[in-house]
Amino acid sequence: MAPTKDQIRERLAAIATPGGRKLTEAGVLSEIVTTDGKVFFSLSVDAAQVKAWEPVRKQVEDAVRAMPGVTSAMVALTAERSAGKSAPPPPPQQGGARPAHGHGGGGPAGVPGVTSIIAVASGKGGVGKSTTAINLALALRDLGLKVGVLDADIYGPSMPKLLAIREKPQTVGGTRLKPISRYDIAVMSIGFLIEEETPMIWRGPMVMSALTQMLREVEWGQLDIMVVDMPPGTGDAQLTMAQQVPLAGAVIVSTPQDLALIDARRGVAMFKRVNVPILGVIENMSYFVCPHCGTRSDIFGHGGAEHEAERLNVPFLGAVPLDMTIRETSDAGLPVVATQPDGPHAKVYRDIAQKVRTALAGSAGSRAAPKIVIEA
Repeated sequence: MAPTKDQIRERLAAIATPGGRKLTEAGVLSEIVTTDGKVFFSLSVDAAQVKAWEPVRKQVEDAVRAMPGVTSAMVALTAERSAGKSAPPPPPQQGGARPAHGHGGGGPAGVPGVTSIIAVASGKGGVGKSTTAINLALALRDLGLKVGVLDADIYGPSMPKLLAIREKPQTVGGTRLKPISRYDIAVMSIGFLIEEETPMIWRGPMVMSALTQMLREVEWGQLDIMVVDMPPGTGDAQLTMAQQVPLAGAVIVSTPQDLALIDARRGVAMFKRVNVPILGVIENMSYFVCPHCGTRSDIFGHGGAEHEAERLNVPFLGAVPLDMTIRETSDAGLPVVATQPDGPHAKVYRDIAQKVRTALAGSAGSRAAPKIVIEA
């Protein structure tokens, strides 16, 4: 039986802080999230004390993992700068990003066994990015590639719903997680570790820690490509991915209307600033064809993403229609590329996947991964 929150706190009370106080009396513990033997929480400390607290964080994580009934534990160290203190300004950087210094200069290392990692991103929510990401991953699989999917949206994970995954990942050696396999792709999501309605009330540093652990402490095996379903926007998760791994490229998803395109521009600009190649732009919900009369309607306009891609001098990968079949299969956890492989929508995604594969081949070795300094 998994331990209760009170039992975990009782175990933590035996651990001393760098100042000698009981951990549970130091006012640093976040809410403890525990489900089916998986335990998550953070320690919030002053930024100046991070180095002193890291051994404590490791001791805490080991202590929780050793408790009967605990299958895995994730303890993040979140650093907050004290009021009135500010970080020294970073030195001026040409183009807004500090380049890496080659393979030995501290740039991000790749994930062992994974050849290429791409981000599927959008400047705003509600444009169908996650649906696009999973169908793109399945279409890349259809090209003969070994594919994995990382759901990097900590606050709103979509992969459990899109793939109808309800089981919990197994642990390997008590410290690493094994991704769940669906339709011959390896999948990992924070949504597999928590209940569907559990809110992730985490600060930015804990989000970054969780992403890092899902990259580094998961047995991904040998993959040709990992598709990362990013959260919307241009915040901590995007910077963490650019900092932690050498992204081979980014795919930007947008709908055609002007409001979505404004945010798509921000997404393109952000990835360019951190030296991540833009593999292309996808126009999702591009048009609607009435299933009864066959009349085409451009509900959100049409061609806006293509014109924007041309203006920004980045590839246009294709247009995906607004269609009930895509929506229904996604809601049912039966993505259209996997369950209707001979249909017209699967062909659209496979055409996009082929362009992505070609763009990856063209950009191979062209990126110097940046080193990004993130101030808490």
